[in-house]
Amino acid sequence: MAGIEFSSVFYEIAVLVLLAAVLGLIGLSLRQPLVVAFIAAGILAGPDVLGLVRSEDFIALLSQISIAVLLFLVGLKLDVGLVRNLGKVAVATGLGQVGFTAAIGFALCLVMGIDWLTAVYIAVVLTFSSTIIIVKLLSDKQEIDSLHGKIALGFLIVQDIFVVLAMVVVSAIGLGAVEEGGGGSLVFLTLGALGMLAFVYGFIRYLANPLLQVIARSSELLVIFAVGWAAGFAAVADWIGLGKELGGLLAGVSLASTPMRDAISARLASLRDFLLLFFFLSLGAGLDLSTLGAQVGPAIVLSLFVLIGNPLIVLAIMGYMGYRKRTGFLAGLTVAQISEFSLIFMAMGIALGHVTEQAMGLVTLVGLVTIALSVYMITWSHKLYALCEPLLSLFERRKPFRELEEDSPDQGRGHYDFIILGLGRYGCRIGQGLRAKGFRLLGVDFDPEALRRWRSMGMDAHFGDATDPEFVGHLPLSGVKGVISAVPRSRGPLTEADGHAALLQALRAAGFGREVAVTVNQLEEGEAYRHLGATLILAPFDDAADGAVRKIMHEGEAEAETAERR
Repeated sequence: MAGIEFSSVFYEIAVLVLLAAVLGLIGLSLRQPLVVAFIAAGILAGPDVLGLVRSEDFIALLSQISIAVLLFLVGLKLDVGLVRNLGKVAVATGLGQVGFTAAIGFALCLVMGIDWLTAVYIAVVLTFSSTIIIVKLLSDKQEIDSLHGKIALGFLIVQDIFVVLAMVVVSAIGLGAVEEGGGGSLVFLTLGALGMLAFVYGFIRYLANPLLQVIARSSELLVIFAVGWAAGFAAVADWIGLGKELGGLLAGVSLASTPMRDAISARLASLRDFLLLFFFLSLGAGLDLSTLGAQVGPAIVLSLFVLIGNPLIVLAIMGYMGYRKRTGFLAGLTVAQISEFSLIFMAMGIALGHVTEQAMGLVTLVGLVTIALSVYMITWSHKLYALCEPLLSLFERRKPFRELEEDSPDQGRGHYDFIILGLGRYGCRIGQGLRAKGFRLLGVDFDPEALRRWRSMGMDAHFGDATDPEFVGHLPLSGVKGVISAVPRSRGPLTEADGHAALLQALRAAGFGREVAVTVNQLEEGEAYRHLGATLILAPFDDAADGAVRKIMHEGEAEAETAERR
């Protein structure tokens, strides 16, 4: 297709960004992440459709910067202390999922007649899940701090570490080509790699914190420094022969131990999304649509494996480790898609001559299908669980000891007057106030640290997820005067996945007919919960403001009386 001729690169980029924005708006209405819209924009703008992309070199340059920034942000998460403190569940689930997914994916590729080297690449990319998409969806559903949400985030960190290792291995394999250039080239590369590692070590130990403390005085300078640091490392690593990807990762690792890493990550998030547009534009524009027809069959097979097989692998591992089938199912749905890193990894393979453009087309199709469908699977996860629950008993032990082990210290201590769900600052203050008035309390949370803090105050605690109807049904509700949910919900429409709604429905199913209090951020949210059975709405900000007004008025009246007496 001839396409449109632009007199300036500026006009071309303006049209491409507007096209991406329009498709992004359509995707938003369909609840799709921007990744899908960006790839679609690249395909539409490519030579086989509208033919808008003319400045391939310029878009490729922005694409390379986007990869450096993205991998820089991955490196920022690889703090040695954080990795050391990963829980056994996250490590076991993450490694198990990566291992089983890679093995089964490799076998499927061989059965479909794909050559072994391409099969290895595809098997590896099937193990990556999109942290960006999962965190966004769980946050929108207010499940980022739920038990299955925390477990999912844990094994996503394990996946990120595996991404890093996979890229290191691919780069190391690619270095074999350097030997053809003579021993001098290989010596230069080895010395350069050791020099970069030594610099990173010295920088982390002596310079990172003092330098970032000075730069952080200006938020604008912090962003500029971070982008320059990522691009600079990528350029040096590429000059040495290690590749831009490893350079970006090393730049992130060098700042991962600093207190400013979260601020850097938050400030670069929007820039990352904008720059990634050009990576996906370049990717979509480079696809040869005439060859994709032959990839539809393998793409369907691999997509079904990712959408169904990956969640089942996580469900089986977590069930074996002693988790309830509901927790394993909800956590497993988060790995039902491949990642933007899958496409970056395949691009590395193409650059090294290991895989062909047809393989990239296959992986792109799998990415479009799995990302698009997994969004709905995660969004409607509770309805899916209700449909699949009768078939999932195979994946749960008779006694799910992992979710029950924290309960044992407080079993069998008699009845309680109130049960408080959510043992953060607000829940603890409510508990301290009720306890001071002589009431017996049971606290419920899925955070072991919150449970230890609560127990240190001499009160009983129960480990569990209050949004799990099965768990709520096992609470000691007999004789309880009231149940208090002290976790405020985020803004947004009330859905069946809402934590308070699930709690109210579970209490109603358990036949509990006493007082139920739920916490909201805005008083107007409370009416919907009253229809579901809530008898009291707690609004911390409004309640605190009302209390402050009463206190101010009381103090003012007291001062006025004192003045009159004088």
